[in-house]
Amino acid sequence: MNLFSLYVPGSTPLHRLGVAWKYLLLLVLTVPALVLANPVSSLLALAVTLALLASCRTGLGHSWGLPPALWVLAAVLAGYQFLVGRPDLAVVVAVNLITAVYASRILTMTTPGPVLIDALVAALRPFARLGVKPDLVGLAVAVMVRSVPLLLDSFDQVRQAARARGQERNLFLLVTPVVVRAVGQAQATGAALAARGLGE
Repeated sequence: MNLFSLYVPGSTPLHRLGVAWKYLLLLVLTVPALVLANPVSSLLALAVTLALLASCRTGLGHSWGLPPALWVLAAVLAGYQFLVGRPDLAVVVAVNLITAVYASRILTMTTPGPVLIDALVAALRPFARLGVKPDLVGLAVAVMVRSVPLLLDSFDQVRQAARARGQERNLFLLVTPVVVRAVGQAQATGAALAARGLGE
């Protein structure tokens, strides 16, 4: 299952909303809960985010489903806070993490990837005088977005091969081939960019 999900065509209000407003909505859903850092505000932000995702009409299984690894991460973060005597922060940290992922899905599920990247590049252009290179940032984001599904697919293939050999619990056998493939993909991408004068 993809963490952030991909664009799903539709005609809902969120699909028609301008991309700048969607970026602002992402901030509204996540930043106040981070700043306030209390369970009530975090749970309220999560509830609103889930309702907005449901309004995208992409199917609750698709829009609300999360990879098991994310639940494990949230549980580990919450468990640590419990151990240090902060049960309130256990709720805040875990819920805010999940809310951030769901809020990002509002962007990625209702807006085509190129539109998101173009909007990011346009927003960074005023910072060009400070040394920021908007086009290179956009290129980096595009490469990252393209690479994440490839890495997930690579891990899935390696896991299936290890399971077929009865080695699915061997972490070394699972991680090493994925790392090797990731490095190879990164080198190939870097060489292709450098050949076009974009690798500096």
